[in-house]
Amino acid sequence: MDTIECRGLRKRYGSTTAVDGLTFTVAPGRVTGFVGPNGAGKSTTMRMILGLDAPDDGAALIGDRPYRSLRDPLRRVGALLDAGALHPGRRARDHLRWLAQSNGLPRHRVDEVLDLVGLAGVAKRRAGGFSLGMRQRLGIAAALLGDPPVLLFDEPVNGLDPEGVRWIRGLLRGFAAEGRTVLVSSHLMAELADTADHLVVIGRGRLIADTSVRDLLGGRRVSLEEAYFELTAAATEYHAR
Repeated sequence: MDTIECRGLRKRYGSTTAVDGLTFTVAPGRVTGFVGPNGAGKSTTMRMILGLDAPDDGAALIGDRPYRSLRDPLRRVGALLDAGALHPGRRARDHLRWLAQSNGLPRHRVDEVLDLVGLAGVAKRRAGGFSLGMRQRLGIAAALLGDPPVLLFDEPVNGLDPEGVRWIRGLLRGFAAEGRTVLVSSHLMAELADTADHLVVIGRGRLIADTSVRDLLGGRRVSLEEAYFELTAAATEYHAR
């Protein structure tokens, strides 16, 4: 089973603790929202899951194995952490072709994912001229090249217009419905209100809540945002003791 497991993750940068004993599991078949304010440790956690940063303690596993030990990683895991991480002078199709060739993926996947993310009409344009929303779509296309069962997206709605936000929400829910493992981060709970089935909420690198959206609301007639503020306020009071 292609779960994502974080077990007691801890990461320090000098005197700053970015992630502090974080444990949670991301299960297949649902969208898991990874939520917390800026600086909460979300991006650092995702980098440890993907083997880009080594934890000081604990482990991050995908299907019971560290990312770095995966064979054909793009066929197992697709990720978007930074939409700007591409060569600005390279055309969109060429950027994806380079990724496909270097990872032994079939060339026909390039046009398939360009069409899926709505960039087929601008495939010959250089990425440096793309808007942030278009770069987000190109990053998502790159994550999907290997048709992986595990997907991680860090703040994927940044730069998207309202139509693009509706599109990404539908895309994520569609992937979860196919049985894929989907982890998507945001610093705004409202961005996940119509997308996430489950929430992992963190603050100051620590776990605040690991719960379904239904259980978080508990049948109350309040918004997801209001419930989130209640949680974070309670956690702040607890950690201040």
